[in-house]
Order: sequence, then C-alpha cells, then structure tokens
Amino acid sequence: MTGICAVVPVKPLPEAKGRLRGTLSAAARRRLVLTMLADVLQALREVPEISRVIVVTPDADVAALAQKQGAAILTEPCASGLNEGVGKGLAAAEAAGFAAALVLPADLPFATAEEIRRLVERPAARQLSMVPATDGDGTNALLIAPPLALAPAFGPGSFLAHLARALTHKVDVRVLHLSGLAHDIDRPEDLGRLYGLDRYAFLGNPAPPNGTEISSQ
Repeated sequence: MTGICAVVPVKPLPEAKGRLRGTLSAAARRRLVLTMLADVLQALREVPEISRVIVVTPDADVAALAQKQGAAILTEPCASGLNEGVGKGLAAAEAAGFAAALVLPADLPFATAEEIRRLVERPAARQLSMVPATDGDGTNALLIAPPLALAPAFGPGSFLAHLARALTHKVDVRVLHLSGLAHDIDRPEDLGRLYGLDRYAFLGNPAPPNGTEISSQ
C-alpha cells in the first residue's frame, strides 16, 4: 500500500457547532462551517503527500462545496456519530490501498500545509501520529498507518483514549504540538481568533450587546 488519504468528517449543517447556538445564528453557524471546511481543504490541496481527500458527510451542501474543491465524497445515508463516520472513511482509505490515513476535522481554520506535512511525513508501518487540542483533552488531527490499525475514539478524553488504543494494538505513537492544528473552533471563546479575518467578516461584532445572536447578514 502506498500514499496517504485524508478523511474529513462533517456533520449535517443544522447540527454543526451546537455550542455556538447562543452566540451565532443558524445562518452564521452554517456559513462558519462551510468557510472553515474550505480553509481545511485548501491546506490539504497544498500538501503533495496527500493523494486523496475524502469528505464524509450526509449533508448535500457540504458535499457540493467539497466536490468543487476536488474532494471525493463518502455520503452517509443518515447522520451517524463522529467515530462511525470516521470509521467509514478509514475503511474506504484501506480498501483503496492507502498506506496511511489522516483524519482532520473541518473546524481547523488555522491548519497550514506546512504543519500537515510535518504530521504526515514518513509514517512508520504501524504508527499513530496525533496533534492534541490546546486543552490537552481532545485530538485535533490523527494519522493512522495503516488506516485500520485502530478504531477512532473522538469525543471527550479522546487524546488519552487514542493513546490507550495504540498501546492495546501495539501501534507506535508520535505526538506533535502544532499551534495551527491545535486550535479548533468549538466554543464562543474560540471565535475571537477569527475576528478581523476578511473571510470571517460575516461573524460581526465579537461581543454583541445583551447576548444577542450574531447574524450572518
């Protein structure tokens, strides 16, 4: 098996970024997810080691954007859990003969091609390479060689869960601390990093008065 396949899971847009419901309107959350996805796909396109990108989603609008960006689509018949969707993407990568699969969530707008290249360079035959989230609890990027060496364990406490699974399955572990990949956008306080960026101007005022939702208009 050769090459690396990137797997990007994306929830249905109406369900995405639920923790931001009190801060952003539904339209703004939708636009936020699509803009961040475009950023992630752009970074992946600039990494020559990535031979294929698979976006796993049940959402037609997400699929349409991803296809325009050159990604393959793995359509889920209905919204399943994150690990189920990632597992389908990993299975597709394995079936296509890829030596390794990179799991990259769509909410990493500061991911850069340089960081991704550092993460995917020269994976060993049985290796798990991880980038922890800034809180040290979550996993923001995961390179698995081969793709089905272990099952994904995204969710609360995923960093330690992935370490435990690697130990159980005798998979070597490499941990990289990469600032762009470590910062996801999940909570209201994370939005501050996006204010001032032209492509995220639709987010508006970072501190709307009286708790008013930020509109996409």
